Amino acid sequence: MAVSYNRLWKLLIDKGITKTEMRKAAGISTSVLAKMGKNASVSMETLAKICVALECSFDDIVEVNANLKNGGALK
Repeated sequence: MAVSYNRLWKLLIDKGITKTEMRKAAGISTSVLAKMGKNASVSMETLAKICVALECSFDDIVEVNANLKNGGALK
């Protein structure tokens, strides 16, 4: 199963917000932002902070897909 934050990056572009501005508004660290840049998993708390800062929902910023990297869908 893999996560993708492409929805977040697109949302930031649409809102005219830089990653640094979002990071500061959400109160997350640069290391967490770097993990997200590599599509690594981050905590639900981190995602919630971003959603509050951007006034959006989880679906607006992250996509979880069992078929992206690590194996296929359950049968």
